[in-house]
Amino acid sequence: MDLLQNPFQLLTASPRDNRRRIMELADERSLLLDSSECMQARSDLTNPRKRLCAEVAWLPGIGPKRAGEMLSLLESSPSDLLGIDKLTSIARANLLAAGLSRLSNYTSDDVAEWIIEIAWAFEDIEPEELSGIINEERIVSGFPEVTDLSAVETEIQERRRHYRQVIKFALDNLSAKELVEAVTVAVESATDDGEEHGPILIADLVDSYEVEAQGFLEKEEGNIRALVEKLRAAVDAERPDSTLAPMMNQLIQVVRNWDTVAQPIQVSTKSRGLDHDASHRVAGLVRGLAIHMFNEHGKLDFSQQLTNMLQEVFAEVGEVAERTAEDADALGEIAEQRVRLIEDAKNKAEEWQREITYEADVGAIFKDKLRISPEGIEWKGRHWDLDSISRVRWGGTRHSVNGIPTGTTYSIIFGNGSNYASIELKKEAIYSNFIDRLWRAVGVRLLTEYLEGLRDGKKYRFGSAVMSDHGMELERKKLFGSNERVFCRWGELVIWDGAGVFCIGKKEDKKLAAAFSYQEEDNIHVLEAAIRMFWKRGGDRLSCLLGE
Repeated sequence: MDLLQNPFQLLTASPRDNRRRIMELADERSLLLDSSECMQARSDLTNPRKRLCAEVAWLPGIGPKRAGEMLSLLESSPSDLLGIDKLTSIARANLLAAGLSRLSNYTSDDVAEWIIEIAWAFEDIEPEELSGIINEERIVSGFPEVTDLSAVETEIQERRRHYRQVIKFALDNLSAKELVEAVTVAVESATDDGEEHGPILIADLVDSYEVEAQGFLEKEEGNIRALVEKLRAAVDAERPDSTLAPMMNQLIQVVRNWDTVAQPIQVSTKSRGLDHDASHRVAGLVRGLAIHMFNEHGKLDFSQQLTNMLQEVFAEVGEVAERTAEDADALGEIAEQRVRLIEDAKNKAEEWQREITYEADVGAIFKDKLRISPEGIEWKGRHWDLDSISRVRWGGTRHSVNGIPTGTTYSIIFGNGSNYASIELKKEAIYSNFIDRLWRAVGVRLLTEYLEGLRDGKKYRFGSAVMSDHGMELERKKLFGSNERVFCRWGELVIWDGAGVFCIGKKEDKKLAAAFSYQEEDNIHVLEAAIRMFWKRGGDRLSCLLGE
């Protein structure tokens, strides 16, 4: 029942008017209004049981003069009603409900403010207090007092239904976007963002809103599920990030749209200590995708995007918020570790670049530039990419005349499968500096390639010997008959140095051995480094040096 349709308003009567005065007013108003309506109003106000409905829907506790002023304001300027104070809770709730139904040109924030005020006014209504106010006026008017408190409580619940209808009518006059905004603002404000238990009318509002929004939420949940499955398939198919990024953006936007509509429901359920099952389902879908993208494919950035979004949109869903916060912390720590690793790798790369960079002038009169750097080796106008070099040799030869040392010549040879470069040096400093860089820039790579090949089952020939992962095949030379080839496991072999050669042979069998010249055979320094490292570490396979 609206205030302006209340029997007291139709007859211009007051709750303090007695039965005779009500009948007189009914006769007078019949001359101006529909007589049947006036007679019905008279009946409602003179029947004690029917009268209670009109009394609760009126302005209990407000004198006739002030009631008249407020009703005039209701008709002329309803927006000013919010500022009226010093009213009983029931009178304020009835007045604001009537005002809300008569507002014009209102925004979502306006509606939210009125909803909150009506909700709190209704929350403050106490049946005992209201019954006392009504009975005070009945004593004055001569009507029997209300003794059944349950009757008052029933009428209060009728008021609750009326307020719900008024609020729904106001919301229905908003656009869909404004409606969601109004309900969200009202719920968040009334519950302190879900931290406090809000008024019962706010819970009623959310329950009604949830029924209306159910179709949209279920449809969008289906879209979210489809997008998650599509993204999972795309990442499993190793689609490039340029393909995944727009799909990610679409998923995030759809989840945000879903959450915008679900927000007041989430806040309300939080304030009531309940779980919102749909939020758990949607968050579970997206969180599962984020975990899959990182654990199975190392997509840290995408996983962080999804997790950060979940933290933001499901902040009101306690368990989801806690779980995603843990995920975000874990991913953040991984991201920091990755940044540190990248920075360390960058620093090591820069250090390596500095360490392998060297240049010198070679020659007494006509000088040639010898240079090695990450860009490659330059010698006598030719450039060699470091990755193209597949063979290296180096060594020194001492010279003497009649037993008197006359100096040492240093030789460095490097090349690829078809060409090579040869460098002859006199200065030991240039030789030492260059081969140190050559080993770092090329030798270590060749060593790794040999070990990886051995691990994969390859074999490598050095002179007459054949190296495999488990040992060396050596050749025993015979004076008569063909030579004999014998495979020896690493544990059966020993190594030693000779004059300009690296030697390997079987223990206690001097005839089963091989010697490799550092200057005449390719990659002997690499072979020696691998075997000496292996001897130091131990094991049964040379490739175990890879640490796998």
